[in-house]
Amino acid sequence: MPATLDIARHTDEINTRILEVSEDRIAGFVRNPMAEIAARTGLDVDTVIERIRLMLQAGTIRRVRQTLMATDLAPGALVAWQVPQEKLDAAFDYLFRNDPFSGHIVIRSTEGAGSQYKLWTTLKVPAKFSMDKHAQFLMRQTGALKYHLMPAKGIFTLGVGHVRRKNMEPGDRSETPGEMHKVEVAQLSDLDWQVLIPLKREFAPEELCENLWEARAREAGVNIDTFYQVAESLDHRHVIGRFSTFLEHVKPTAAGERVTKFNGLFHWAVPPSQAEAAGREVGRHTIMTHCYWREGGPDFKNVNIMGVAHGSEKDRVLAHKAAIDQHLREAGIDFTYTNVFWGGRSEIKPSEISPQAYAQWCSTLGIDPATMTA
Repeated sequence: MPATLDIARHTDEINTRILEVSEDRIAGFVRNPMAEIAARTGLDVDTVIERIRLMLQAGTIRRVRQTLMATDLAPGALVAWQVPQEKLDAAFDYLFRNDPFSGHIVIRSTEGAGSQYKLWTTLKVPAKFSMDKHAQFLMRQTGALKYHLMPAKGIFTLGVGHVRRKNMEPGDRSETPGEMHKVEVAQLSDLDWQVLIPLKREFAPEELCENLWEARAREAGVNIDTFYQVAESLDHRHVIGRFSTFLEHVKPTAAGERVTKFNGLFHWAVPPSQAEAAGREVGRHTIMTHCYWREGGPDFKNVNIMGVAHGSEKDRVLAHKAAIDQHLREAGIDFTYTNVFWGGRSEIKPSEISPQAYAQWCSTLGIDPATMTA
């Protein structure tokens, strides 16, 4: 194995130290993310930059970017699609390759309520455009029979730190319940969008350096001080997510390693009056990479709390869920139904959120953007 590939493994001691921080610990907008990662790991900044660059080139890390609270920038939803089995893979490919507004695309399986929905995606449609009309268009293109939109009413956990989660024990949780981020679409100025678009674009290996944002400020057509002011203003308005190195956690890396093997989408149906409390209790469990308040409706037995956990062993993932179930009951939240949808084939890409990009997409397909408005 080439030496450069060997030191790009996520299991390398230095890389593990970096990834435990860089996956999801750099919250908000930071002027010098690489220096911040170095400070938190006790490594020098040149080593941090070199290792992240190597891991990105080797495919251990699939992308490096500033994430956004995209649900606060464009109305979004988790979408369950009912697609005939013979069209399932083609529908998956279409959404991955041709729809810039579909992000996570996963084929899932389960028993019980909702088992007819095999294809799951996230969808963001920029403000003023219609999620329903967009989904109807995608249904016609893919041959889907039915879709179900599940917008987030609240977010309790959002951060995919797979390396630091590998050794967590079932039941590990924070001392206090999680906080709920209420989803509200922010109103942005032209200058906000001018900065936001280059801010969120992922970094190529050669772009990684200490002064990450200087080139992005030039791309935005503003000086660095203005770039910082706008980015920090967006952060204060809770539009910014985190600076993240996204680990390739589903497919084998170039070194033949898998970070995780199983991912479960957990569903709970709790009394409507306890939905926020339940989400806060589920969200405090550190194994959870995502936790949302979403309304599943009758097809899913009215589940309203959904979350995702990953692991290398199926039984281990189920043990984590069992610990959460027990904790919910101990907290006085007696859910009436629960289920697990297991992930299979999957692809993840950032969803486009720009209104201008949506209009351009419509034009390339010969669609009048005015016909896609809400």
